[in-house]
Amino acid sequence: MENNANGEHVHYDAEASKIGMWLFIFTELLLFGGLFLIYSVYRFKNPEAFHLAAEELNTSIGALNTVLLLISSMTIAMSTTTLLLKKKGATLGLLAITIIIGIVFLVNKYFEWGVKFDHGIWPGSEHLLNDFSQGEILFFGLYFVMTGLHALHIIIGLAIIVAAIIRIRKGTVHENRAALLENAGLYWHLVDLIWIFLFPLFYLIT
Repeated sequence: MENNANGEHVHYDAEASKIGMWLFIFTELLLFGGLFLIYSVYRFKNPEAFHLAAEELNTSIGALNTVLLLISSMTIAMSTTTLLLKKKGATLGLLAITIIIGIVFLVNKYFEWGVKFDHGIWPGSEHLLNDFSQGEILFFGLYFVMTGLHALHIIIGLAIIVAAIIRIRKGTVHENRAALLENAGLYWHLVDLIWIFLFPLFYLIT
């Protein structure tokens, strides 16, 4: 139990909060695990088509985004450490860097998707349906769905980090009450982990 600004008792259970986040992460892993399974089945049935379709993707952008997310995982992990060390300024700075990296990732993805749209490649487009094989259509369908879901998770993760920043600035998240930031870190690591699987599956397929 803690007291709020009005002197009222406020219940705070860090362990319950972490357990809740782990349960949520488990459901997310089930979701993407199912999509990875579907991908594996279709890739096994259409290896040549998946290889041809993957050549349409920009491996350099995919690699850059991978490096960016790995760096952001480091910065958000460091922010938790600095918060526990009572270095509020460093914590806010590291979280700001994490947000900037997340936004850069989304901008890169926006331009990457934009190139595909300029080439007439999107789910249900006439060019895709008329000029590509069934296997290639499946590849791009999975590509847009899975990378789109991942981008949505990036946005959610950024929102959680912003909430953590606001609470840290107000002083309601601190070294003795760090569950929100720790949960934000866990969620962001999940986002990173998912991309580590997505990148080789779509960009490095042979």
